[in-house]
Amino acid sequence: MTDMIKIEDLSKKFGDTEVLKGLNGSVSKGQVICVIGPSGGGKSTFLRCLNLLEKPTSGKVTFESNELTALNETQLNELREKMGMVFQSFNLFANMTVIENVKLAPVKVKNMSDDEANKLALSLLDQVGLQEKADAYPASLSGGQQQRVAIARALAMNPDVMLFDEPTSALDPEMVGEVLKVMQDLANDGMTMVVVTHEMGFAKNVADQVWFMDGGVFAEKGTPEQIFEHPKNDRTKDFLAKILEA
Repeated sequence: MTDMIKIEDLSKKFGDTEVLKGLNGSVSKGQVICVIGPSGGGKSTFLRCLNLLEKPTSGKVTFESNELTALNETQLNELREKMGMVFQSFNLFANMTVIENVKLAPVKVKNMSDDEANKLALSLLDQVGLQEKADAYPASLSGGQQQRVAIARALAMNPDVMLFDEPTSALDPEMVGEVLKVMQDLANDGMTMVVVTHEMGFAKNVADQVWFMDGGVFAEKGTPEQIFEHPKNDRTKDFLAKILEA
């Protein structure tokens, strides 16, 4: 399997605080990686370094054979189009309807015609189960619906990989399932995904690999079965015991 993303000796400091400490890893095409671990362990910073929203202090991130850390802003923006990102907060434009939110980037960035963008947006909204909300404004939607629109918007650029930064953490518990289902469907369709999540059931059932992160390092990596059933690292065992009891 070819590496779509390769991470080499990735470090990140904020002032004197070292948040990421020499991380290494690779993501193959079609793989679903779930990054789990305690809050403050560096997971979101790591994810933001993958598309250089956060600039690493040292080390390399290579995406589809391009070393991102060596590119200028224009080249970087071109490659970012292939990396969809979904955040904790939905970041939808409140003054635009759902369909306008979804079709904005294809029209602006890819110069897609309005008709074509409309068709694309409707089919993506159908994919996330929200076609009937096309003309609604974000404020009238539930949190789960807004996050599904945010996923459709990221998919509108036809990315090669999707990065998810705790996409369900801002949601009421009953809305979590509808977002996870959309993500599970994407995984089943072969989308390459890196997901920072607190949803252990999702990590267990959907991930090919689980990376447990604590204190700025990957303390343990393995298949969901290895990590959840037979963790080797004491810190992993401790974390899972607390999480799974809760």
